[in-house]
Amino acid sequence: MQPHHKMHEGEHAAAAESHEGHGGGKESGHGHQGHAGHHGHGGHGDHAAMFRGRFWVSLALSVPVVLYSEMIQMWLGFTAPQFPGSAWVAPILGTFIFAWGGWPFLKGGFDEARSRRPGMMLLIAMAITVAFVASAATTSGFFDLDFWWELALLVTIMLLGHWLEMRAVGQASGAFRFA
Repeated sequence: MQPHHKMHEGEHAAAAESHEGHGGGKESGHGHQGHAGHHGHGGHGDHAAMFRGRFWVSLALSVPVVLYSEMIQMWLGFTAPQFPGSAWVAPILGTFIFAWGGWPFLKGGFDEARSRRPGMMLLIAMAITVAFVASAATTSGFFDLDFWWELALLVTIMLLGHWLEMRAVGQASGAFRFA
C-alpha cells in the first residue's frame, strides 16, 4: 500500500457507503488497495465531492454558531439578535456540525483506532470530540467555556482541507493515468 493511501485509510472507510450502493465496498475487495478501479466510481473524486458537500453545509451552519458566541460578541463588540431559544442556536447547530460534518473524521478515527494504526483521522476525531464534550458540558453548566464556535470552525476547516486534498489527489491521479 502506498504511503498516501495508508494515511487516508479512514477517509476511504468513511466513503465506503458510496461504494456499497453499486457493488463496491470491502465485501467485493474494492477496499483501499484496489485504487485502479476507482476512476469510474468511488475514487478520490467521490471523496472530494463528499467533503465538498459537507464543507459548504458546515460553513453555512457555522456562521450563526460564531455570531451567537458570547466570546465573539464580546471581542467584536456586538450583540446578536435575541429571541426565545436563541441560547440554543450554537448548541443545536454545533451538535449537527459535529455529528454530520465531523462524521468522516469520527468514522475514520474509529477505524484507525480499531486497526491500531493511528493517523490524522484519529487526531482530528479526538480534537473535535474533546471540543464537543467540553461544549456540551458548558451548555449543561459544568464548565464556563465557549467552544461551540471553535468546534464548528475546526470541523469546517478540516472538511475544507480534506476536500482540497482529495481534489488535488484526484487531479494528480488523473494526470498520471493519462501521462
